[in-house]
Amino acid sequence: MKKKERAAVISQESLAAGIFSMWIRTDAAAEARPGQFISMYTEDGTKLLPRPISICEIDREGQALRVVYRVTGPDTGTEQFSRLGAGDGIWLVGPLGNGFPVEKAEEKRAFLMGGGIGVPPILELAKQMKCEKKQIVVGYRDEQTFLRDEFSRNGELYISTEDGSVGTKGNVMDAVRENHLDADIIYACGPTPMLRAIKDYAAGHGIECYISLEERMACGIGACLGCVCKSKEKDAHSNVHNKRVCKDGPVFLASEVEI
Repeated sequence: MKKKERAAVISQESLAAGIFSMWIRTDAAAEARPGQFISMYTEDGTKLLPRPISICEIDREGQALRVVYRVTGPDTGTEQFSRLGAGDGIWLVGPLGNGFPVEKAEEKRAFLMGGGIGVPPILELAKQMKCEKKQIVVGYRDEQTFLRDEFSRNGELYISTEDGSVGTKGNVMDAVRENHLDADIIYACGPTPMLRAIKDYAAGHGIECYISLEERMACGIGACLGCVCKSKEKDAHSNVHNKRVCKDGPVFLASEVEI
């Protein structure tokens, strides 16, 4: 069981409208893997449940993690996080969940695909990935392509935007088709419709595919069964065809889950 920790904010900045980047000094950095998340708590006693935030970057030497998150509305947990600055404390638990199997991409051509707030977890994955060909395909709403510079330094970058302001007009699969890309393995994180399209593409082309599911969570540690998804095999914990996104995931082999 992971222990709740009082961590310290190192720095925070706004990357785009409603998108914030926070570096946190935390013991969780020692064990963190790409694709895992941390549960962050507000100081507001009316908000008892933590907010699960994906890990964007890992600095083991500096004992720090970077999270990039979207503020979901006024007086929400994420809005309260956005007010924090250097030196402020924050309660968190982590790292949690299962990350991406980075080692499976060795000597392969890989797609690293992210959409929306599923973009940030792809950065640390790209930094750690050792493969024959690293193709980063990320999708945004508009020209606010946060983390673009960091991605461009860590692989071949392809961008799609819903309004066509940058890169391919459409989604990440449109970018794959427009640029005539192919791969032997896929890693993806983003909204369910995007993951569903990627899963179908992978199945149709016989490509090994790992997806990180987005789901509302309560406990974040697998106890409450509030974030289950349908699975091909029975879960040993509940003996039904369910998987706990927070505990068994958030990363799954795409063929093992229904979305």
